[in-house]
Amino acid sequence: MTHQMPPLPWLRAFEAAARHLSFTNAAAELNLTQAAISKQVKLLEHHLREPLFERLPRSVTLTKAGAAYLPKVNDAFERLSAGTVEVFGGRRLGILSVRAPVGYAITWLAPRLPRFLAAHPKTQVRIVSSVWAEDYDSETFDLDIRYGFGKWSGFSADRITWERLIPMCLPEIAARMADPDDLAKERLLHVLGYQEGWATWLAAAGADQVDPGAGLWFDTTPMALEVAAQSGGVALGRSSMLERELASGRLVPAFDLALPIKEGFFLVAPEKGPRHPDAEVFRDWLLAEAAEGRE
Repeated sequence: MTHQMPPLPWLRAFEAAARHLSFTNAAAELNLTQAAISKQVKLLEHHLREPLFERLPRSVTLTKAGAAYLPKVNDAFERLSAGTVEVFGGRRLGILSVRAPVGYAITWLAPRLPRFLAAHPKTQVRIVSSVWAEDYDSETFDLDIRYGFGKWSGFSADRITWERLIPMCLPEIAARMADPDDLAKERLLHVLGYQEGWATWLAAAGADQVDPGAGLWFDTTPMALEVAAQSGGVALGRSSMLERELASGRLVPAFDLALPIKEGFFLVAPEKGPRHPDAEVFRDWLLAEAAEGRE
C-alpha cells in the first residue's frame, strides 16, 4: 500500500550503506555526510520498527531483517531505473528520437523503416507517433515530421511527400458511380487536421451537387480508410498514405481525378542548437526514400 512506502532518500541511504557495509562509503557515493546517511537509516528503521544494521565499533553488518529487505529494495530501484530509461531515457542514451503523425507513421514510414535499420544496424531510433502534434520540445525530439505547407518559424523543413487527393472506396461502390455528383448518395469520410480536403477535391471535380461538409469525421487516415473498407463510405486519402490500399485492391479510386495539392509531409528540425549525430544520416535516408517514391 502506498501509505506504507518509506521515503526514497531513506531507501537510497539504506541500499548504499548495505551494499558497502559502510555508512562512510555510502555517504561518499551519494555525496552526503556520514551523519546524514546515519540519520536517514535510523529514520527508516524507526519507520519499519525493525533494526536493519548491527552497529559495531568500526563497521556495520546487516541484521536478518536488513539482509531480507535489501534484495527487495534493489529490485525496486532496478525496476524504477529500467522504467525511467524506457519512457524518458532515449535522449540520454543517444537514441535518435523522431516524432511523426500516427497516420503517416503507420502507412508510409513503417513499411520503409526496416530498410533504414538494415542499412544502419547500429543506429538506434525511437519513433513517437502523435495525432495532434504539440509544440516541438528539443529535449524530447531530435527530428519532427509535420504536415503542412513547409513554413515553420525557426525550423528548417525538407519536403518528403507530394500529395494528391484521391477518393477511395470499395470496388463495388466505385462501380455504381458514373459522375462525381453521385457522391451525394454516398457517405463522405473526412480526416481532421488538413486544410485541403473534400471541398478542394469536389470543387476541382465540378461536383456542385455534393455537400462537402456532410459525412463522418476521423482524427487519423487509417481509421477513415478502415471504415471505407467496411462499406462505411468514401474516404478522401492522400496519395502517400494509400500505397498499401492501392497495391492490395481492397480499396480503389472512386474516380480518375487524383488532385495535386500544396500540402505535404516535411521533415522538420530546429535551425539553431546542437544536432543529434545520427540526425543527418536519418535525414539523408528519408529524403532518398522520398525521391524514389516520387519517381
